[in-house]
Order: sequence, then C-alpha cells, then structure tokens
Amino acid sequence: MDTHEHHNMTDHDSHQAHGSGRGTTTWSMAAQATLHCLTGCAIGEVLGMVIGTATGLHNTGTIILSIVLAFIFGYALTMRGVIRSGLTFSAAFKVALAADTVSIAVMEIIDNTVIVAVPGAMDAQLNDWLFWGSLAFSLVIAFIITTPVNRWMISRGLGHAVVHGHH
Repeated sequence: MDTHEHHNMTDHDSHQAHGSGRGTTTWSMAAQATLHCLTGCAIGEVLGMVIGTATGLHNTGTIILSIVLAFIFGYALTMRGVIRSGLTFSAAFKVALAADTVSIAVMEIIDNTVIVAVPGAMDAQLNDWLFWGSLAFSLVIAFIITTPVNRWMISRGLGHAVVHGHH
C-alpha cells in the first residue's frame, strides 16, 4: 500500500504531510507554522498587555483582552494569506479556524501561565523591564512548547497543513 494512504502507527516520522515535498513533516516546517502563529499571537498579546496596563485594567481583564486579541490577530494573519489565494471571507475564516485554533490556544495557555508565574510581571508597568522581559520570555517558552504540537498536527494533515492547499 502506498505510504500516502497507509499510516504506520509506530513510526511517527514517516507520516505524509500535505504540501511537503519530502513527505515528512520537518522541524523547520513546524517551526515556520509556529512562528506564523506566534506573530499574530504576539501582536495581540503585546497589544492587550499594553492596553490593559496603560488603562489600569484588572489583571484578569488584561489577560482576557490579550487572549481575545491574540486569537483575532492570529486568525487575521492566516485569513489574509488565504483570501489572496481567492477564497471568500467565510471560507478563509474556516481555514483559519482549522489551521490555528489549537496552536493559538496552546500558545496562549503557555504564554499567560508564564506571565502570571513570573513574580511581579502582572503588576509591572510599561516602562519597567520586567513587563517587556516577562512578555518576551513567555513568548519564547510558548514557541518552544507549541512547535512539537504543530509538528504532530501537520504530520497528520491537521492544523497548519490545511493552509498549504490554499497558497
């Protein structure tokens, strides 16, 4: 049976990835997908933290705002790319939901957990190195943890693999 049709449950690296020239999901592909997701997440996360901190929102409100904006910007970046390939807004939104939901969710859970765990980070002000340092640190940790998740999903034709058919 062709390896495109048969999935060997014991050899995870032999799974065929959609849109992959070599037939395996590389760490580079996974990192690229994660970086794409991280870009949208980082824009939303930073914007949410800056707005929440600048306006004196309660910590919970700041985190909620950051998560909402991370999803909005994460989906928007994916949608921008697939709309250019000719998809309608609603079709592009469905692709973005399928491509990015798990990745953004994992990233936001890790990212916000790290920020909350760093002593004083949630109370740091915009001119405080702790504010920017903890934010940068949390995004790096989120990237490191989310990349293997994305690699696993892409290897099964899930997550960011759905975007490859629309480029």
